[in-house]
Amino acid sequence: MASILQVYGGMLLRGMGQTLLMTLLTLVIATVIGMIFGLMNVGHNRVLNLIGTVYVDAIRGVPLIVLAYFVFFGIPAGMQGMGMTGFRLSALQAGTIALSLNCGAYMAEIIRAGIESVDRGQMEASRSLGLSYGSSMALVVVPQAVRTMIPSIINQFIITLKDTSILSVIAFPELTLIGKTISGNTLKPLQAWAIVGIMYMIVIVTLSKLAKRIERRVNRGR
Repeated sequence: MASILQVYGGMLLRGMGQTLLMTLLTLVIATVIGMIFGLMNVGHNRVLNLIGTVYVDAIRGVPLIVLAYFVFFGIPAGMQGMGMTGFRLSALQAGTIALSLNCGAYMAEIIRAGIESVDRGQMEASRSLGLSYGSSMALVVVPQAVRTMIPSIINQFIITLKDTSILSVIAFPELTLIGKTISGNTLKPLQAWAIVGIMYMIVIVTLSKLAKRIERRVNRGR
C-alpha cells in the first residue's frame, strides 16, 4: 500500500480533486435547477406544477448511468444527425450535465419541502403588507426555508459525491477511474481499492459530521 501511495499518490489526489470539482459544479447548477422546478411545484399555476412534476418524476425514474450514457453518447449523435458533425461533449461537460440534471430533481424536492415547511401565515402576512407573491417568496418564505434545507442539501452533496463514481463509465478522470487504472497497473486490486475507499470515507465522514453539526445548530436556533 505504501508503494502505491508513493508512486500514485499525486494521481490519487488529482482524482479526488476532479471528484470534488465535479461535485461542486453539479451542486451549484443543481441548486439553480432545483430552485426553478421547486418553485414551479409550490406555485398555483397548474401548467408549471405539471412541468415541475414531470421533470422530477422523469429524471428520478432514469438510472444515472443511463442518463450519463445518453448525454455523452446520445446527444452528440443526435446533434451530428442534424448536421452538426463537429459537435462533441467532453467527459467533464457530459458528466456535469448528467449529474446536474439528476441532482437537480432531488434538489427540487428538497426546496419544495423546505418552502412548504414554512407556516402559510408568513406568506399571508407579507401579502397583507403589500408585497407581491414573488417578493414574499424571495424575501420572507425562502430565507426561512433555507435554514430547514441546509442539512438536506449537505446530504445531497454527499450523495452526489458518491454518484461521481458512476462517471468512470464515460472516462471522466475521477477517483474511481483512477482506482481502476492503478489496480490494473499494479495488479494489486486489494490495496488500490482500499486506498480509494479510505479516501472516499475520509471526505464523506467529514461532510456527514458537518451536516449533523449544522442540523443541531439549526434546531437550536428555532
